[in-house]
Amino acid sequence: VEEEDRVLLSPYFEPRPPGQDPDTPPLTYEVAGPRRMLFFEPANVRAAIVTCGGLCPGINDVVRRLVLALWYNYGVREIFGIRYGYRGLVEGEGEVPYILKPEEIETISNDGGTYLGSSRGNQDPVDMVDFLQRRKIQILFTIGGDGTQRGAMAISREARKRGYALSVVGIPKTIDNDIGLVERTFGFDTAVSLAAHVLRGAHVEAEAEHNGVVIVKIMGRQSGFLATQASIASGDVNFLLVPEVPFELDGPKGFLYSLKRRLELRHHALVVVAEGCAEQLMTQREKDLRWDDSGNLIFEDVGVYLKTRIAEFMKEVGLESKVRYIDPSYYVRSLPAVPSDSIFCQQLANFAVHAAMSGRTELIVATCNGVPCHIPLEAATIGRRHVELDGPLWRSALETTGQPARMMND
Repeated sequence: VEEEDRVLLSPYFEPRPPGQDPDTPPLTYEVAGPRRMLFFEPANVRAAIVTCGGLCPGINDVVRRLVLALWYNYGVREIFGIRYGYRGLVEGEGEVPYILKPEEIETISNDGGTYLGSSRGNQDPVDMVDFLQRRKIQILFTIGGDGTQRGAMAISREARKRGYALSVVGIPKTIDNDIGLVERTFGFDTAVSLAAHVLRGAHVEAEAEHNGVVIVKIMGRQSGFLATQASIASGDVNFLLVPEVPFELDGPKGFLYSLKRRLELRHHALVVVAEGCAEQLMTQREKDLRWDDSGNLIFEDVGVYLKTRIAEFMKEVGLESKVRYIDPSYYVRSLPAVPSDSIFCQQLANFAVHAAMSGRTELIVATCNGVPCHIPLEAATIGRRHVELDGPLWRSALETTGQPARMMND
């Protein structure tokens, strides 16, 4: 790859806003790939790999390929596997790191989960850089979501403040597929496939009862990509509830009356709800709110809530029904990657190694318009992607489910 190679952020032609300099170039990112010049001497390099946050299909594929690319492509012989996330980078808090060699990680991609272990929490970047500097680690690969990559940015900046040459390269990971500027995260295709399989079974269950209703909760805290694409893939979903789309339960145009009309017409219904819908459905007093170790709000189970509300409503209107609830959330994130994801994992790992060995830092490797590229950590962690309600994905969802475009009473 040549140093001047760039990829456009947007594939669309957009007229320049009034007053903008006509010579202002469009936003682009550096193309990922092997470079002519290396920053580090491979024989002297010490690299480390850390996995943080929730599980996702393909983590072990990424870890395996990072080790193989460092070992065989560049001749790096000292590779550390940090145990249980960032806590493993704090002296006395984590486990002793693994020494990673090809023969020891050869088959880990056959398994789901993470070979290195994971954790959530906020560790002090000073402590983590102390750990890295004490062991003379020059390259750190961070596999995780937006919180993990914000931690990676803090590590990089602490190292720079000390004048310590440390390359920090992130591989974005989230089952929600919602990291800002990242069009696809590894493991998402696998999760969609597994979730769609569950939905097909849930549809059979709903059809088996007269006025049978099955609710399936799918992961998606703030974005509904997984629920949406799994619903489209299954082709059996009748109602899809995601965080991006406001809806009301009650009232003549609300969800419950829409569901009632569906049952009166077809006598069964399959409802998919993303976990993040809990925030708009279930109000709590501030003192009752809880957060996990990474600072994420812990939602109450929206599936249980919906099941109760649907059953109560159908009893009120005199419509006999049977309501069941399925929660496959952890199942879809814990199995090995499907082949398309496994290929993508290995590509991302290769790009990450190329970036690190050339001395690049404070970036994630991703694809932009299908082209592998380097996205600065600061840009990638600013925002979050959401399902665009005027875009083709949501339009496909509405066409597939046949649900009302708007379930509000205003």
